[in-house]
Amino acid sequence: MKEFIMSFLEWLADLGYLGIMLGLMVEVIPSEIVLAYGGFLVSSGKISFIGAVIAGTIGGVLAQLFLYWLGYYGGRPVLEKYGKYILINKKHLDVAESWFNRYGMGVIFGARFIPVVRHAISIPAGIAKMSWVRFTTLTTLAVIPWSIGFIYLGYKLGNHWDQIEEVAGPYTTKIAIGAGILLVLYFLYSWYKKKKSKPVYNRY
Repeated sequence: MKEFIMSFLEWLADLGYLGIMLGLMVEVIPSEIVLAYGGFLVSSGKISFIGAVIAGTIGGVLAQLFLYWLGYYGGRPVLEKYGKYILINKKHLDVAESWFNRYGMGVIFGARFIPVVRHAISIPAGIAKMSWVRFTTLTTLAVIPWSIGFIYLGYKLGNHWDQIEEVAGPYTTKIAIGAGILLVLYFLYSWYKKKKSKPVYNRY
């Protein structure tokens, strides 16, 4: 598996910015590894940091838009049947749907930083016919800091970029916890706002 990843990344390196975009769009290997390798390319002087972030953002957003449109036009039955080909199983769909129903559209941003839910959350957004403009905006706002963080770590690690999972592990855990707390606060705020907006009828 490691040999496959290295061969795939070397092929992407030859494509430069386009390689980073494609690597994130096809999701053959985790986005963290692709972005970290992009950071390594930056440290090697082959590409620029800003260019890598732009390519990472575009690739990341397009990958999620693909899942969004699958949900929008195909619905859950199609994804349960063919989801395995894009590394999404029934459990991922169940969790993502539960989160989307619980937190609403605001989950599109926060869930990007939480494992398992991160990729699958785009699907219930499509099934619910969420506005693609709003979906794209929230997804982009989440993908930008994600891309910057892992490209920067890959840049700092240099030749040791392949240690990204070990180095980033403590950070991603804290980020996931923080995102979870924000989602709970968002849910409580939405619930309070909805409750407050309900008309109060005078019984007298």
